[in-house]
Amino acid sequence: MYLKEELILKNYFVIFLTDNFFPIKISLRGGISITNFDYGGFLKKFRWPIGLPIFLLVISFLFNKQLYGVFGAENYLSIHLMVEIFIIVFSFSIAIQAWLIVPYVLSNKRLYIGALFLSLGLTELFHTLTYQGMPFFLEKSSNYSATWFYIIGRLSLAVGLLSIYLFKPKNSVLKNRYIVYGLSLAYTVCWLGIIYSPKALLPNLFIDGVGTSQIKNGLQYAAAFLQLFFVAYIFKSKNNVQKKEVEMLVLGSFYLILGDLVFTTYINVYDFRAMLGHLFQLTSYYFFLKALHHTSVEEPFELLMETQEELESSQDSLRYTIDHDELTGLPKLHYIETKLAEMLNIHEKAAVLMVEVDRLKVINESFGSRFEDQIIHGVSKRLSYVESQKRVLGKGNNGEFILIVPTVSNREEVTAICEKITQLMEVHFPVQHHQVKVDLNIGIAIYPEHGRNASDLFRHAQVAMHQAKHQINRVLFYEKNMEKCSEQKMLLEHDLHKALENQELFLEYQPQIDVRTGEIISVEALLRWKHPTKGIISPADFIPIAEESGLIVPIGEWVLQQACSQVKKCQEDCQLTIGVSVNLSIRQFFQHNLAHTVKRVLAETQLHPACLELEITESMTMDRKHAVETLCELKELGIKIAIDDFGTGYSSIAYLKDLPIDTLKIDRSFVMQIPTGDTVLISMIISLAKHLNLTIIAEGVEEELQWEFLSREGCNLIQGYLCGRPMPLHQIIETIHFQQAAQI
Repeated sequence: MYLKEELILKNYFVIFLTDNFFPIKISLRGGISITNFDYGGFLKKFRWPIGLPIFLLVISFLFNKQLYGVFGAENYLSIHLMVEIFIIVFSFSIAIQAWLIVPYVLSNKRLYIGALFLSLGLTELFHTLTYQGMPFFLEKSSNYSATWFYIIGRLSLAVGLLSIYLFKPKNSVLKNRYIVYGLSLAYTVCWLGIIYSPKALLPNLFIDGVGTSQIKNGLQYAAAFLQLFFVAYIFKSKNNVQKKEVEMLVLGSFYLILGDLVFTTYINVYDFRAMLGHLFQLTSYYFFLKALHHTSVEEPFELLMETQEELESSQDSLRYTIDHDELTGLPKLHYIETKLAEMLNIHEKAAVLMVEVDRLKVINESFGSRFEDQIIHGVSKRLSYVESQKRVLGKGNNGEFILIVPTVSNREEVTAICEKITQLMEVHFPVQHHQVKVDLNIGIAIYPEHGRNASDLFRHAQVAMHQAKHQINRVLFYEKNMEKCSEQKMLLEHDLHKALENQELFLEYQPQIDVRTGEIISVEALLRWKHPTKGIISPADFIPIAEESGLIVPIGEWVLQQACSQVKKCQEDCQLTIGVSVNLSIRQFFQHNLAHTVKRVLAETQLHPACLELEITESMTMDRKHAVETLCELKELGIKIAIDDFGTGYSSIAYLKDLPIDTLKIDRSFVMQIPTGDTVLISMIISLAKHLNLTIIAEGVEEELQWEFLSREGCNLIQGYLCGRPMPLHQIIETIHFQQAAQI
C-alpha cells in the first residue's frame, strides 16, 4: 500500500513512499559541527576502541624483536590471506550496499562512496593475489606489485573520502550509478595496466630485509596527513553529516593513521608490525562499513519506526478530530450515536436530551460566527458540569448539544437534570465585553418509550427541542403528536411564502397614550396574518418562522411601507399629527442598506421623518460599532429610535449613553409587578431615562393602579390593553375624534 507522506522528524526530512521497509526513498538532513561535538563524551564512549590499538602499537615498538615471527613463519601467509579476505569482503559490502540503496536514496555521496570502495576492493584483491608467497596469477607474486596495490588503495581512500565529503551532498539520478561505478572500474584497470606492465614503470617501495623505501614512507605519511585533514574537516563541516556517521568515520580514520605509522616501520612480512597494520586496516574498513550501514540502513530504519509511530499518533489524532467537535472538543453525532447504541444494549432505560441555544442562527447572522462560537463554547463548558452517572455529552451537526443519561428511573429525575441545566444558564455569559443572557431549548426522548434505537431517539428529541421554545420553562418531553406539529410548521412556512404575494398580511395598531393627558400620541404597527383556510394565525406562530427562514426581511420592509403609507393617509384625511412605531427584526437591522431602504420609503410615502419611530431590541446593540454606525445613519434621516423590551436582554447601561436613541420601552414583565411586586427596578429605569433625556414608554399596562404609579414616577407614555387592544387604524382615528369632541 503506497503512501506519500512528508514529515519533519527532529533534524531530518523524510519522504516515505511505502509503509514497508523497502522500498523507501529517503533524503536525510541533519548534522553536527565542531561547536556541538562532545569530545569528552566521544572518548569516553569509545575508550576501548581507541585505547586498545594504542596499547598494541606501543607493545609492537617496545617488543618488536621478541614478537618477530610470533605466529610462525609458515602461518603468516594464511593469516594475511584471512585478514585480506575480510578487508575485501568489507570493501565489496560497502560497494554493493551503496549500489542497492542509491535507487532509493539518490544521494551522490553514497554513490561515490560505493564506487570508491569498489575500486579499493579490487586493489585489495590484487594486493592479496600478488602478496609474497601467493601462487602465480598473471605474474609471480612480488613485493613490488603487492606494495603498490596497497599504497594505491591507501591514497585513493584518503583522497576519495576527502573529495566526497568536501563538496555539499546533492541528489543524484539513477543512471549515474552505472557511469560512476564504470569510472571506478576504469580507474582500477588503469592501475592494473601500470603495475602489470612487463617493464617496471614505478619504483620499488619495499626491499625485503631492509624495509620500506623513502618513497613508500612519504606516500604513507601523505595518506596519513590527508586522513587527519579529513577528520578535521568533517568536524568543522557545515555539510550535514550525522553524528553516528562522524563517529564511525573518525574511528576508521584513526585506525588507518595507526596503520600508516606501522606500515612505515616493518622490515618484512614476518614483522609483527606488518600484521598489526593489516589488522588496523581491517578494523578501519569495518568502521567505514558501519558508517555507511548506519546512514543508509540503521538510521532510515529507526526513522521509519519513529515515523510509523508518528503516523499512528497522527491517525489517532485524526480519528479524534473526526469523532470530536473542533470548537468544544465534544464527541460528534456519529460517535454519540454509537455510544448510545452500546448503552441501549446494557441499560433498560435511558434519556436523550437535545439542547439548542435559542435563536442561535439569528445570532450568527447578526453578530458573526466568532460571537456564536464564544457562546457555544461557554454553553458546552457549563453543560459539562451536569453531574450524572455515566452521562455522555456530545454535539450535533446543527449546533445543538446532545446529553445521554443512562440508568434513569423516571421523568422526575430527567426533569431535575433539566432544571440543573437551566440554573447553569442563569448567570450571563461574558462575550466581547457584554453580559449575554442565553436561553436553552431542551427536548427529551426516553428509551424505550419514545424509540428503541439511537436514530429514533435522536429524531424525537430533536422534534421536542424545536417545540420546547414555546414552553415557559423551555423543556419538553417528546409526544407522538409533535411530529404532526412539525409537519404543520413546515406547511405554515410554505404558506407564509405566498402570504405577502396573496395580500394575506395586514396591520393593526395599538395606541400609545400620554400618561398625563390620556391623549393618543402615536401608535405601534403590529403584523397580522389571515390565512385563507386557517383564519387568523397568531404572530407567536408565524413570526419565528419568518425569522428562521429569512422571510422577515421582505415582510419587514412591507410592514414599514404600509405603516408609513397608512399613517400618512390618515394625517392627510383627518388633519391629525400622529406618529407610528415600527419594529425592526434583527435580520433587518444588519442589512447593509437599511438606512437607504428607510429613506426610500419615507420619500415614497411622503411621511415626515419625525413621525416615524423604529424599535430595536437590546440584542441588536451587542455589536457596538455596527449599532452606533447604523443608528447614526438612521438618525440623520430625522427619525426616532426606541429600545424595545428594555431590561430583559443584552444591553449594558454603561453603553446606553453612547447610543443615539430617543425612547426606552419598559418591558411588560416589570410593569406586571406594579403595584404588589418589586418596583425598584422600574423606578431605576425611569430615573435613568430621565437623566439621559429619553422618552419613556411602559408596555403591558392593564390596570389603573399601574397607570397611577407610572404617572407618579414620571413615565411619559403607556401602552397596553388598558389603553386599547390592537385595532385597525380607522378605529384609533375614531377614538381620537371622540376625545377631541369630548374636550369641546
